[in-house]
Amino acid sequence: MAMRTRLTWLQEKCLQNYFGEKRFCLLYKASVQKFCKQDLFWKCWDNGPTMVVLYSENCVVGAYLQEGFQKREMSITLFALQETEVSACLIGPYLPALLFYDRQAFDCIPCFYIVLDEKNVTISSEICEKLGLPPECSPMDILDCETFRCEEFLDEKKRRDIAVIQNNLLQTLRTYKPYGDLVPQARILLLGPTGAGKSSFVNSVKSVFRGSITHQALVGCDVNGVSDKFRTYPVTYGSDGFPLPFVLCDSMGLSQKAGLHVDDIDFILKGHIPDRYQFNSMKPITSNHPNYIHDSLLKDKIHCVVFVFDINSVEQLSYGLVTKIKRIRRTLIRCGVLHVALLTHADSLDLITKGDLIDIYSCKPLKLKLEAVHRDFGFAFSDILVVSNYVSEWHLDPVKDRLILLALRQILNTANDFLEDLPLDNQVSERTYSQVLRKNKKQENSSYSNN
Repeated sequence: MAMRTRLTWLQEKCLQNYFGEKRFCLLYKASVQKFCKQDLFWKCWDNGPTMVVLYSENCVVGAYLQEGFQKREMSITLFALQETEVSACLIGPYLPALLFYDRQAFDCIPCFYIVLDEKNVTISSEICEKLGLPPECSPMDILDCETFRCEEFLDEKKRRDIAVIQNNLLQTLRTYKPYGDLVPQARILLLGPTGAGKSSFVNSVKSVFRGSITHQALVGCDVNGVSDKFRTYPVTYGSDGFPLPFVLCDSMGLSQKAGLHVDDIDFILKGHIPDRYQFNSMKPITSNHPNYIHDSLLKDKIHCVVFVFDINSVEQLSYGLVTKIKRIRRTLIRCGVLHVALLTHADSLDLITKGDLIDIYSCKPLKLKLEAVHRDFGFAFSDILVVSNYVSEWHLDPVKDRLILLALRQILNTANDFLEDLPLDNQVSERTYSQVLRKNKKQENSSYSNN
């Protein structure tokens, strides 16, 4: 019979967070393998950090052994889990085996002992008080007893696996080419509410490819946002600064009454707005502006739009802002511009641990957020991406890197889908122009080297 824990997802997350983001591996389950302490010891002895969990009708209690079951005395953490609250206290040092009543030696831990074959646990009134349990609950009948090995989420094997995936993603993105060589670089526009993490995403992408944390795009906590200019950020690889064939375009944040003017978005999409253009939330750019790009080409236009949302506040956006974003989406659809949604700050979701970022799309809190974005804005589930930006870190994290690279790969694939869908006559003319550009660049480089 297959063993499955009685812990709910929420209960498991509460305990994982409390005991330092551990991964629980079920070793023993009394209802399956027998209510017998000898069986439990045989399965669980000398397995490293170990947690014993007892289930009653009304709560979950247990013991956490930092060094596992061994033949020496150690401190033991007793705990009680009621709904989502964990209460704990430290006892000992005791032999961990004395958590279970020893009939032959008539020995046990006096303040907390389990009689497994009788399916009950006795807890002293002092411990009950510390754990927030009513004194009358002891002795407590138990429905089941489970024992877990508590492992680090990122052991050496997992780190190696993540490193392999990360290197493969980096290689794929380093060799990326815009579809059909129609343009030298794919241009990605970041749109979204003020403070959603657009500039932080730019910095995060640049950091991953550079190999160190960078803060080229200004970020901050101003309620009106920090980005008030249209900025184009090329991305380079490694310390040598090898240019990659895509550009991230940062913009002023969207808000209900101020922020980026909706009419400016159309000009950005069509390639009329230059780098470092200062936005005016009350007045969009006009063709009379001295830096207005009149004869824009496909290389100047936007090839994919990314709507960036803070995962923690996406459901609290005002009705007016949601309406504005949906109107922008309708415009993009009408113009044939492909777009995706990007949820930032995934690591700050309630009960999400660093280990969850490895398989974030399977986490229940995230699934609820995906459903909300799908419901409120109409994005297909496959077009909703998730990242954890670099905000306050000093060093790169391979788990975050992997999420950022996965999202970027999907964004660039979407840009290629847009380019592939262009009418054939557009493709031919733009390809010819791109070939002329490359030829001129080669000639310039050759001339420079000769000089």
